[in-house]
Amino acid sequence: MTDPIAGIEARFRVDYADFSLDLDLQLPGHGVTALYGHSGSGKTTCLRCVAGLAPVARGYLRVDGEVWLDTASGIDVPTHRRPLGYVFQEASLFPHLTVLRNLQFGLTRVPVRERRVDLDQAAELLGIAHLLQRLPAGLSGGERQRVGMARALLTSPRLLLMDEPLASLDMARKQEILPYLERLHSELDIPVLYVSHAPQEVARLADHLVLLENGRATASGPIGPMLSRLDLPLARDDEASVVVAGTVADFDPAYRLMSVRLPGSTTCLRMVHGARPPGYPARLAIKARDVSLALAHPQDSSIVNVIPVRVLDMTPADNPDHILVRLDADGTPLLARITRYSRDQLKLAPGTHAWAQVKAVSVLG
Repeated sequence: MTDPIAGIEARFRVDYADFSLDLDLQLPGHGVTALYGHSGSGKTTCLRCVAGLAPVARGYLRVDGEVWLDTASGIDVPTHRRPLGYVFQEASLFPHLTVLRNLQFGLTRVPVRERRVDLDQAAELLGIAHLLQRLPAGLSGGERQRVGMARALLTSPRLLLMDEPLASLDMARKQEILPYLERLHSELDIPVLYVSHAPQEVARLADHLVLLENGRATASGPIGPMLSRLDLPLARDDEASVVVAGTVADFDPAYRLMSVRLPGSTTCLRMVHGARPPGYPARLAIKARDVSLALAHPQDSSIVNVIPVRVLDMTPADNPDHILVRLDADGTPLLARITRYSRDQLKLAPGTHAWAQVKAVSVLG
């Protein structure tokens, strides 16, 4: 009988000669869950367990009420019968087939009556409709990866696995693909397990975050609270960010400035962005290094966003000359990376009221 509980329940035990994985995770059955950690932390091994590609794995896996693995009961659904899509670091397209034929290969795995994503939809979502008659050799790295993602979508997966899909690309190609990944996030109701060791990818894409270290999960939870925790390594990274889920308040077409109201607050942050209607949900990523602090409201400044905040706590950053400051902006957590000198000059301490300054060109949405 199908288990009615939605979401993903994963308990894995894998023992190799030089590494062991021991996980017990309860993950949401929607949105993007990022598995984050340094090389060797167990991210890819976890993904392989979900895919059924780790034959020595023991444990239990239930996806959206359906049990895929239960070694205690002798259940182990083979990989080809697990309704999932898998995107690797390299697209691994068939070199002798056109883009169209590569995509059609994904379709052939799914009976017509079970198809949830059609070819035209996948091509439009990934921006590859103009590439359909090309061979893979004529594509850029970013284009090949987008084709690989579209092919995975055309298997109509109930779960999409992405193993560092941007790792082999240069920065320009990464920036090319990220908007397409964000579209998949917002327009398709397919849960994603996304492996990454890049903090900015996690901040832009993830709804839920699992931190892995030496084959164990050290923390797991919604992205907003996780990124602002000073006791976790992401906050101490030079790329540390917070994620804010707000709503559009208004839009200034003359300057292409969109005002986003912070959740449960009248405070707004402005960012350079295209037009969105009032009330439209907006997701902002704000880097700690792009937030500065002042004790008095700055006057005649080029910095557009100046908002009142209160210092919650502080901790040393990865650079011993830097301090990370966790702030409360009317209920929304922010991080600021400042020097020890600035902390001492401003005499900052928990409870200090200050003004946070955030450049409109620095806020990512």
